[in-house]
Amino acid sequence: MSVLWTLLGMILTIFLLLGLAGFLVFAERRVLALLQNRWGPNRLGPLGVGQALADALKLLTKADFLPSFADPWLYRLAPLLVAFSALAAFAVIPLSPDISWAGDWQIGLLFILALSSLHVYGVFLGGWASGNKFALYGAIRAVAQLVSYELPMGLSLLAIVLLSGSLSLVGMTSAQSLPYILLQPLGFLIFTIAGIAETERLPFDLPEAESELVAGYHTEYGGMPFGFFFLGEYVSLVLTAMLISLLYLGGWHGPWAPGWLWLLGKSALLIFCFFWLRATLPRPRYDQLLHLGWQWLLPLALVNLLGTALVAAGLRWGWL
Repeated sequence: MSVLWTLLGMILTIFLLLGLAGFLVFAERRVLALLQNRWGPNRLGPLGVGQALADALKLLTKADFLPSFADPWLYRLAPLLVAFSALAAFAVIPLSPDISWAGDWQIGLLFILALSSLHVYGVFLGGWASGNKFALYGAIRAVAQLVSYELPMGLSLLAIVLLSGSLSLVGMTSAQSLPYILLQPLGFLIFTIAGIAETERLPFDLPEAESELVAGYHTEYGGMPFGFFFLGEYVSLVLTAMLISLLYLGGWHGPWAPGWLWLLGKSALLIFCFFWLRATLPRPRYDQLLHLGWQWLLPLALVNLLGTALVAAGLRWGWL
């Protein structure tokens, strides 16, 4: 019976994430309109909320066209990999010490990093299997970008592992008597920048740069296959916000309100900040993007990790 309830809970979570992705599209349009002194969607339904439903209906009913020059199997597989890698990670995301569909995995952090690597395969296969040169250029850009920013992201997380002594998300969050953003401000900055780059959000949306590549790796996709790419992006955005909240902002720790409400509130605030960045920062050149990852974030992540290791060793052996 417990297994059945777990499966039902995971199915319910997936449907909630699907609805949340649609709502975030609407919320992003409203926030961008507010920040740029525009109206945004305001015609269909109260405050324009029906626009998100219209977008979902369009994706569900739009014809799915398979180009004659595409590899049919890989072309179909790619968007499924992107959506699966984003949704599956929520199995180990805890809302509190006792609320997690897959339980407290001792390798929960490694599981999420492995799924983020699977996301790279989906993006590259989508561009390569499309048989379109613009899609292929976007796929190559995406792979180079994701590899460049996974390294500093992983090194910044190693510093958190040293501090908490655990790879479990519950253990890492429970170990924060003080939020780790106070102990790891540089690691927080590195992880946040790398997380935005990993989700390919503006200003790091170079794999989809419409002014250069039409739409990048998903140029040839339409209907629900395109919807799966879209879903993967917004679910990954939520995942990144929740990871930052868990690892650096204390997660469910907070006074008065239930812990899960604190976690969701912190994540919502971070998502708003991601929308704000989209409205504020211009897109860099691609060489500047790689320069930031390899020549700035990677050395800073190594310095941060080395400093954390020395301090941790000093505290352990009584040097400090």
